[in-house]
Amino acid sequence: MTTALLSKLDLDDLVAGLPTKLLIGGRDADSAHRATFGVRNPATGETFIDVADATETDAVSALDAAAAAQQSWSATPARERSVILRRAWELVVGRGEELALLMSLEMGKPLAESRSEVAYGAEFLRWFSEEATRIHGRYTHAPAGNGRILVTKQAVGPVLAITPWNFPLAMGTRKIAPALAAGCTMIVKPAEDTPLTLMVLGRIFVEAGLPGGVLSVLPTSNAAAISGALMADARLRKVTFTGSTAVGKRLIAQSADLVLRTSMELGGNAPFIVFDDADIDDAVQGALAAKMRNGGQACTAANRILVANAVRAEFTTKLTERISALAVGPGYEDGTRLGPLINERQLGAVAALVDDAVIHGATVLTGGHALGGAGYFYAPTVLTDIPSGARLLREEIFGPVAAITGFDTEDQAIASANDTEYGLAAYVYTRDVNRALRVSEALEAGLVGVNRGVVSDAAAPFGGLKQSGLGREGGPEGIEEYIETKYIALANP
Repeated sequence: MTTALLSKLDLDDLVAGLPTKLLIGGRDADSAHRATFGVRNPATGETFIDVADATETDAVSALDAAAAAQQSWSATPARERSVILRRAWELVVGRGEELALLMSLEMGKPLAESRSEVAYGAEFLRWFSEEATRIHGRYTHAPAGNGRILVTKQAVGPVLAITPWNFPLAMGTRKIAPALAAGCTMIVKPAEDTPLTLMVLGRIFVEAGLPGGVLSVLPTSNAAAISGALMADARLRKVTFTGSTAVGKRLIAQSADLVLRTSMELGGNAPFIVFDDADIDDAVQGALAAKMRNGGQACTAANRILVANAVRAEFTTKLTERISALAVGPGYEDGTRLGPLINERQLGAVAALVDDAVIHGATVLTGGHALGGAGYFYAPTVLTDIPSGARLLREEIFGPVAAITGFDTEDQAIASANDTEYGLAAYVYTRDVNRALRVSEALEAGLVGVNRGVVSDAAAPFGGLKQSGLGREGGPEGIEEYIETKYIALANP
């Protein structure tokens, strides 16, 4: 992308072409109350567009459309569903630069990362276009010889997907693609901070030939009202959510009334373990990716960096040099390596965690403060000498703050890594294959990166243990979240 594309004129042209209405039944619709809400650019703090604000009435209308389309969509041949998903993949890839610029504008991430998200997010469309034709049942003799066992797979039914702001495209496609492949209709409620990318994606699906009612997109400033109205309706059969553990727990409790299927991708507190036999330069590069990708605003971000004391000084010096050199600025400007945090609330939360650590004795090696001025920028930060009682060792930082602590033995590293109620991602750096396998199996995490700082892959199952969630997204496992298994007992022929 050239500098010219990043001019104010190009940004204005992009905004002028964006959809601003709800997508219900395959058509644009105003909010039932004609209400709107503003979307802010986190690099300036200013509202740059207003979009329709969905109400409970709109949610019911979307469910009306989803329920009406469910039977015909689930009966649509798998190959036809596959072709539509493949066509959507082609359209997303073809509009990749536009989508990347939009994500950098509404979420703040650097353009290079936005482009990577487009590629990653699009891959779910291609992967599940292929999985749509591979939903298998089985037919076998009953062991007792008294009949036959027929097992079939059927779509769960209408689904509510609630997506987060940190990966506006990929967290949508990771849910939409397997649901559509399985034959489910879906209502998507994108995050209030970043609704635009999924609003564009909804129109891409219309262009790809998705029948009306199969996918609705409802931006809203009142998520609780929308989810409450839908989850109280017996026509809804599943909820899939990515976000905080606190909200996930509330949704799980709500789901109990109608015994809804749930998939929950919740919070994390990822340990990043560097053993004394690791390639230190490689570990530093991995830590930079695991910590600073998306400005640290990822549930898989390295929250606690645990380094063997024998190599801690070398690692800390090298990582601090790399982090302190990161260029901070609006994501859509050339050269930016670290964008703003998503909003003022998140900026305050990160600052409070750092201040708490410093008050209790942590040492700031670089950064440690908000940058001031327009937008929600926090300086890239490295902390060391962190006391065990510091909040940031227990809570998700969700910001560009690397917190380094030491250990002496493998058992200490594992115990520290597992000392959390979360269990999403973990990272291990070592040149010893036996240690890599031993530690990976001992870590209480759904994802483990061995000598890798980025682990997500559309072809692999993503999900956590403990309070990091339920279910898996991606891989062959991902489509099972949207399928019911039915056993049919047949008499002997």
